Amino acid sequence: MDDNGDSAGERQVSEPHSTVELSRAVRTGGEDDTGTGWPAEPSPKRRPRRHLIASVLSAPRRWALGAVGVLAAIVLIVVLVLVTQALGWLPKVGNPFEKQTTDRSGPVLLLEIRDLSHYVAAEGEFQVVIDVQQDYKYVPDFLKNQRWLFVATGTVEAYVDFAGIGDGAIIESADRKSVSVKLPAPALSRPNIDHSKSYVFAEEKGLWDRLTGIFGGDDPNYQQLLYELADQKIGDAAKQAKLTDRASENTRKMLESLLHSLGYTTTEITFVTP
Repeated sequence: MDDNGDSAGERQVSEPHSTVELSRAVRTGGEDDTGTGWPAEPSPKRRPRRHLIASVLSAPRRWALGAVGVLAAIVLIVVLVLVTQALGWLPKVGNPFEKQTTDRSGPVLLLEIRDLSHYVAAEGEFQVVIDVQQDYKYVPDFLKNQRWLFVATGTVEAYVDFAGIGDGAIIESADRKSVSVKLPAPALSRPNIDHSKSYVFAEEKGLWDRLTGIFGGDDPNYQQLLYELADQKIGDAAKQAKLTDRASENTRKMLESLLHSLGYTTTEITFVTP
């Protein structure tokens, strides 16, 4: 055969192989077979490993920078608000949860006006600790018991009632150089307890009293009992403090100075006990 025949024969022999290879290439598309006879989807281009490592290492840095930026913005806003409030550029905003007290009391009624003729010549301030306990005879204290320590502070006045001066209480000499005055003996006022300085220092309760106290079973009259005891003890202390003697001396000095200013050279002040 000639050269052309040999070439044609070779082409005829190689064509079937080329057809098979072409069909296989069409079926697989040069990629892995997916089992369906069609080529698989092309996979995305993978990033180099060094780029992935760099992105992972730089992620915390980006988060830190972002957190610092947010914190700086918050601090800047707070500073601006404080500066503007200090300069009076912004209205002051109060606490929305602040406790408020509403006074709905009625007007004060004037019941009576009295003319006073008391001359307060001395005053004593007293403080006493009231220790009072209420328990039951055959009941243990841990079950039924109430005890209070009450600190009471109050004042007592020693005064002379000039309204008690009757006829003949003032005797003047003929030459108007001397005078004698008879006055009622000084008296003590009722103790005036200062509520702002008086308070319950400690309180003890039995188990039953604690349980009933939860449901509002406390004795509402215990405060009245404490104040009554304070009145009594402070009043007794004022008597022992000899406030009346101090009031007599102060009253005598006051009247002698007044009478001398009126021209009397000799004065006699006496106190009469009714």
